[in-house]
Amino acid sequence: MDELLALAAANADRFQLAGPPAARRIVVAMSGGVDSSVVAALAAASGAETIGITLQLYDHGAAVKRKGACCAGQDIRDARAVADRLGIAHYVLDHESAFRQSVVEAFAEDYCAGRTPIPCIRCNMGPKFTDLLAMARDLGADCLATGHYVRRVVTAHGPQLHRARDPARDQSYFLYGTSDAQLEFLRFPLGDLPKAEVRQFAAASGLGVAGKPDSQDICFVPDGDYAAVVRALRPEAERAGEIVDAQTGAVLGRHAGVIHFTIGQRRGLEIGGRPEPLYVVALDAAAARVLVGPKRLLAVTGASLIETNRIGPLPAEALTAKVRSLARPVPVVLDAPESFGEGRAARLRFATPEYGVAPGQAAVLYAGERVVGGGWIETTTA
Repeated sequence: MDELLALAAANADRFQLAGPPAARRIVVAMSGGVDSSVVAALAAASGAETIGITLQLYDHGAAVKRKGACCAGQDIRDARAVADRLGIAHYVLDHESAFRQSVVEAFAEDYCAGRTPIPCIRCNMGPKFTDLLAMARDLGADCLATGHYVRRVVTAHGPQLHRARDPARDQSYFLYGTSDAQLEFLRFPLGDLPKAEVRQFAAASGLGVAGKPDSQDICFVPDGDYAAVVRALRPEAERAGEIVDAQTGAVLGRHAGVIHFTIGQRRGLEIGGRPEPLYVVALDAAAARVLVGPKRLLAVTGASLIETNRIGPLPAEALTAKVRSLARPVPVVLDAPESFGEGRAARLRFATPEYGVAPGQAAVLYAGERVVGGGWIETTTA
């Protein structure tokens, strides 16, 4: 308990704001989960005027019984209950239409094209960091605080985005699209805390969400059934086709639609009697073909990126990259680094072959703990 009280006493510094706390106004993005709720509690305990904002991003009627999601149904009710407990203002803003267009529709289009989308990154780039940030500014806030597990490190050359102190909680992969201007205004008070301590603080503060499970699936995808969402939005997407040997061209079987497959997938092929396991190595959405082969065919030496974003200047030291959210960072070389960022195309070369690199995912670049930026993977090179 002493540690928690010390944390509460020191939380003003977590928001990296100048001036007396009573003169500050902090807007907190409240999803209804324990992390953003603790951020709101820390902001309120600092003495600053605290305002919670929740975006309703998808149909809350259908989501009332969902567990471990965010921004709909019971989650909105939980956010409101936390705000009432803390005695802070709380607003719910309907962003369902914008979210559907910028995130959900793009998710469906990517799957139909044989890509592997990451809607959480698009959500951060759009509703969460663009729309919410604008609302916070309109409210006269000094900053917008979120419950993401990343660190904002202030340097003589401006703030930098760094990985969370706890590698198991790090969410920097999903925030590579943050701009320098956004980073000036954003705050991440939980970046150097372990999750267990966050839950302890929630319980000590009397927040009803202290034991609420973490989000596991994409918020608008019930039970992790991605294909069902795509099928509902694009009924024509579930087009049957052939499963083809990528080396010989032989037809090995049939499938119910490329939307059921991603690069690197092994399960669900239902092809037996082979001398070695088969993996999905490519998807030809136009021809409705799933190409399969042994694991060695998944190895790539490079990747072309589009819509790249750079956070701060490029460093002189060596770079690493993550090509999936749970992947380990691997050494890379960035070709023509002067062209990286500002939405331009770029190309990465891996120091050693990398496996399971899927178009539609993101490649996020790091210099040590610092997030340099990233981009969407458009193509790969064997």
